[in-house]
Amino acid sequence: MVKSSAKTVAEYLAELSPERRKDIAALRATIRRNLPKGYVETMQFGMIAYVVPLKRYRGTYNGAPLLYAALAAQKNHGAVYLQNIYGDPAARDWFTAEYKKTGKRMDVGKSCVRFRRLADVPLDLIGEAVARTPVDDYIALYEDARRTSLRRAKR
Repeated sequence: MVKSSAKTVAEYLAELSPERRKDIAALRATIRRNLPKGYVETMQFGMIAYVVPLKRYRGTYNGAPLLYAALAAQKNHGAVYLQNIYGDPAARDWFTAEYKKTGKRMDVGKSCVRFRRLADVPLDLIGEAVARTPVDDYIALYEDARRTSLRRAKR
């Protein structure tokens, strides 16, 4: 599956093979256990998403709830998206250093950790990364990144 049309998390999980469902469910449980107060679970962009709801923050560039983290079952791998790590160079450096300490093979894109099976993922580190950024701090990080992006675009 590359992009799901599921409207609910339950529908999304039902679309997956039993093995994929087990892996995504375990990651989902880790995220939910560590998710700071104020974020909500929903479906966004065809993935299980953890967002700042619009009633809390409306200032996104696209009018959608502000994405914090997400889970997806892609065609050849699974992916955990960690926007707080992607948007903060210090957090990214911390995450990279901690990931290397786990001894697991690091397969990280700009904002995602890719994996073929659950055993490839350092669940405790994913939990720490998710727990790292309270909603207010994440909104400030997002707004700072948007200001920087707009300044660059004007040059």
